[in-house]
This record gives sequence, structure tokens and C-alpha cells, in this order.
Amino acid sequence: MSQMPQPPQLSACPTCDEPPQAGDRYCDRCGADLTVAAALAAEAALSAEAIADRSEAHRGRPEAYGDQPEAYGDQPEAYGDQPEAYGDLPVPPRVNGAAWSSHPGPEPDDYELAAPTSGGYGQVADPRAAAALGAPEAPGESGSHPETNASTHTSAASSTDSGTGAGADPRLPGGEHRPRCAACQEGTIDQDGYCERCGHAQARTRDHMESELEGVAAASDRGLRHHRNEDAFSVSTAALPDGTPVMVAVVCDGVSSATRPDDASAAAAHAAGQALQAALPRGAHPQQAMNEAIIAAADAVNSLALDTGAAAPHHEGQRHQNAPACTIVSAVVTSDILTIGWVGDSRAYWVPDDRTAPPARLTEDDSWAAQMVAAGLMSEAEAYADERAHAITGWLGADAYELEPHTASYKPDRPGVVVVCTDGLWNYAESAEQMARAVPPDARARPLNSAQILVGHALDGGGHDNVTVAVVPFPAAPGRAGSA
Repeated sequence: MSQMPQPPQLSACPTCDEPPQAGDRYCDRCGADLTVAAALAAEAALSAEAIADRSEAHRGRPEAYGDQPEAYGDQPEAYGDQPEAYGDLPVPPRVNGAAWSSHPGPEPDDYELAAPTSGGYGQVADPRAAAALGAPEAPGESGSHPETNASTHTSAASSTDSGTGAGADPRLPGGEHRPRCAACQEGTIDQDGYCERCGHAQARTRDHMESELEGVAAASDRGLRHHRNEDAFSVSTAALPDGTPVMVAVVCDGVSSATRPDDASAAAAHAAGQALQAALPRGAHPQQAMNEAIIAAADAVNSLALDTGAAAPHHEGQRHQNAPACTIVSAVVTSDILTIGWVGDSRAYWVPDDRTAPPARLTEDDSWAAQMVAAGLMSEAEAYADERAHAITGWLGADAYELEPHTASYKPDRPGVVVVCTDGLWNYAESAEQMARAVPPDARARPLNSAQILVGHALDGGGHDNVTVAVVPFPAAPGRAGSA
């Protein structure tokens, strides 16, 4: 992976005086663009130096002609009205770290944001949503909710039988009617979603998303340190040929070190969800349908590399292009069987209603840590404490070495829920026992509330990553199937 160009270093943010860390492109406290501030400060320093040089030269003139007072000493007219030489010296520009920012460089990896406040995560309505900030809703985002559920929540659901957490980015193109900044109320918003006056990032649809269908629900949040949400999800319902209901949840996590990770996760979640909705009603075995869905998701992510001008699909040629990439985990739940498919380090957990029964992790990570544990070189605790733990060894993307979808089917002997999530959640509930403690006891009856509580659990733990979770009750209850 290539290194980002390092901006000139400032001793403090010119907007809020927060000392930046080495390599920071944006202020951790206020979000000001430090690259612009550094450039302006450097320009000001050069201007000041030029002024000092000219002033010094001006002050030196009497010494050069000091022995000739008769000829030059009493002639202010000769030197006083010389604006071309001395009068119109450049004025140093005003340094404002967030002003006049066009954001030409790569966006930052993360910066700290204020934690959301709520009266409880079970009833969370994300305060960073566009409506709360006064920003208009993005075109094309209806925010419609399934008619089978009367609850109100931020949702990207597009129909009564499917919902996605991959909403279109609400950043609006240029024009006379661009929205005003929610922070300063004066600047307009550029195409990158930042205020052209104060530089603040505006709320985006994907900052916080929720979707609920009867029998499955999901929630996703940007977290407290990342500047955007690179996770995505898709939830849907369908029916097998015999009328048996089936619930589908897909969760994807964009690889932050790759290009367009948010687009990669959105494309993968949508493609996998659509593939499962098409294959299951035709009678495909869930594991076969899952395998084909992951391949469809990989194809969707690969196509993004071509969109960015990558060479044609030549495997070796694309390995070093840093193509869009993401992980994927998906669950298909029927009345008697649950099927899991995954690539990468997003996970699925089984949590029974009877908490005296053991929970279980249903996936094995494609990661450096998992390889160390499997090889017997490190204990699980040692491996996941290593800074290389989350380096993934499998992903969807044109530069993946080999696509190896993992699928597994289980037949639980009791009711419970399947928790499908990104590492933004399981970092705060890594073991199956820890996840079971975080899942509410009524999760099977209230999947959306449970997803909200799990997102809250991650945010309370620090929210260092995007967090996405889907909760799927098992078994799928009769009468919950929708037309695909």
C-alpha cells in the first residue's frame, strides 16, 4: 500500500489550538483542514520573510549613502513617494485552517468526533442525521419503512421485502441551490461534502443507517473516529418454493487502505442480497446460493476497479493497483437451518435464547491472527493483541490473490438469534460468550432494538471503527416471507 503524502507540520490547529499528531491531515478536535492551514502558514511565512528582507534592505540604504548628507540626506521626496519600490508590500494572508478548502488530497483515515447523545440506544435516533443538523435529505432517498413495522427509525430500506444500508451519498453537486453548512450556516457545501467556508464535514445518509423487516433487522454507524461509514448491509425476506420463509442478511466492511472502500462494501452488499433473493425462491440449496452470492458480490467489487481505469481483468496486473476491496459475511435463516457465508474477518455468532446453553462463533477469520492461531504459533489472546492481528488474508476485490468463499450450515436445536457483524462490533465483544452478554435477552422478539443496543455497545466501548450488525431470529417464523 502506498503512503499518503505528508503535509507540512503545524504546531497547533489555527482554528482550535489543538496540537496535531504527526501526519494528521485534519484536526482531531474541530475537523479543520491542516493541509490548507499549513500551506497558508507557509505562504505567510514566505511573505513575512520577503517583507523583512525588503525592510532590512531599506534600512541599509542610509548606511550606503551616509557620508553624503548634502547630496541625499534632505531629499525625502526622492524616497518617500516610491510605492513601486517600497510602499505596496504584500500583506500576509489570514490563516484559517478550515477556510477555502477544496480537499484535493486523500481523505483522512480518522479523526475524533463528539459521541452521539441519546436517551438510550434501544430508542436511538442518531443526532448526526441530516434532519437534526438542518441539512436537506438527499435526492432519491425516500427513507420509506416496511409497512409491516410501525416503528420510526433512520432507514435505507427501499421496499417492504428488502432493505439496504448502502444509501446513496447525499453530497450534492454544484449549483445555485446547494445546501448551507449546518455548522456555520453561511458556507455552501462542495461536491466532497465539506463546507466551502469553514471546512466542516456535513452529515451523510450513511453516517447512521437502520433497516427492519419482519424477522430481520440491521443497524450501522460511522463510529466516533472515522470520517465516513465504509460499512454496508442488506436485509431481505423471501420464500422457498414450498412457501417456507427465509431471512437474508448481508454485512460488508470496506477495506480502508484500498480505494473507494465505501463503494466496494455497498456494491458487494447489494449484489449478494440480490443474488440470494433470486436463487432461494428457485429452490437452490442455501449453501450453493450463498457461494454464488459471494461470487456475484466479488464481481460487483471487481467492476469498480475497471470504473477507476484499471487495466482489463488481468489478475497479475491488478494485484498492485490498490483496487476497491471489502469483506463480506452473510446469513440465510429458514425454519430449520441457518447458513453462513463469508470472506475476510467479518463474523457471525449464534446466541441462543437460553443463555445457559453455550453460544458459538460460526465463522473463522481470514486474517493474520487466525493464521497464527491455526498454525499453533501463538495463542488467540497473543495473536489478537498483536498490531498485525487485523491484517486480512482474504477479501473481495480485483487485487485479491484468490477468491475462496467459505460456507457452512447449522441446525440449532433451540431458538436464538444469529448476529452478523463487522469487526467494529466484535472488537468490543470478541468471544462468543462476550457477544452473548452484549445481546439483549429479548433479541429474537426485538431484532432492531437489539441491533441498536449492539451498536451502542461498540460506541460506548470507544467506537474506533465503523460498526454494523444484523440480527436474524431463528427459526424464521411462518408468515414472514415477502415476495422477492
